[in-house]
Amino acid sequence: MIRFFVVVSAFFIIFWSHVSFAGYSKPVRLGSVAMDTPAVMHKRLLPLTEYLSEFLQRPVVLKLSPNMPAAINEVASGAVELAYLTPVAYIRSYEKGNTQLIAKTITKKKTSFQLMIVVRKDSPLKTVEDLIGKTVAFGDRAALLQRAALVSSGIQMEQLGSYAFLGHYDNVIRAVMHGYYDAGILKDTMAYKWENKGTRILYASPDLPPYNIAASKNVDMKLLARLKQAFLDLDPNDPKHYTIIKSLDKKYDGFAPVSDDEYDVVRRLIEPFKNEK
Repeated sequence: MIRFFVVVSAFFIIFWSHVSFAGYSKPVRLGSVAMDTPAVMHKRLLPLTEYLSEFLQRPVVLKLSPNMPAAINEVASGAVELAYLTPVAYIRSYEKGNTQLIAKTITKKKTSFQLMIVVRKDSPLKTVEDLIGKTVAFGDRAALLQRAALVSSGIQMEQLGSYAFLGHYDNVIRAVMHGYYDAGILKDTMAYKWENKGTRILYASPDLPPYNIAASKNVDMKLLARLKQAFLDLDPNDPKHYTIIKSLDKKYDGFAPVSDDEYDVVRRLIEPFKNEK
């Protein structure tokens, strides 16, 4: 009976603290492309939601998507107010629903990122040309920029022996490490992470406009301005902010202002794949 009372009391303390904190405000839902498993993405994004809840003085909750098309549709349709997106996911959501950019990520003090082709450290492959006839692992099928990066390296998809779409980057790196595929394409931060764990970077794409935070077109100007301030205020020199930023990605240094025209270079790169889903 005492245990029941303690549990019920704790529930009401938590409930009323949220009611008081949020002032009955409707939660802001934060979505994301699925770069890792849902459990890992939840862990990475949770500190950010807590920070945003405190900054906005209204609850911010996670609503993770299983894949890129779902993440695109959810922010484009307004099923989530906010989303952590890849460049292509942003472009597609903008085309579908006039998604509004909030901020772009800063990686190792650069407001750009690269896609990288990685192989095992002991792989005989030394150049991009060596990929001809070999097997390559990609992430989400909808991540068109990965294929565009391969083509920009000088290798056409049809020159590969075979290729597959494995969903998350963690699936790609494991497939390469276990020898199921000769090479795989990763975001730069994951490529750097595994560089000292048995992989080698074979090719790095030119600098590309980075991952970003975007909002549904349904987000009003007042909330949009507050969200921009929240992200731009994140300071890596502040210990609390440092934890939030590094939880999202250990190679991130914060966020910077962003505009839609920065993603025109990506639009051009993925043009050959425009009819693919």
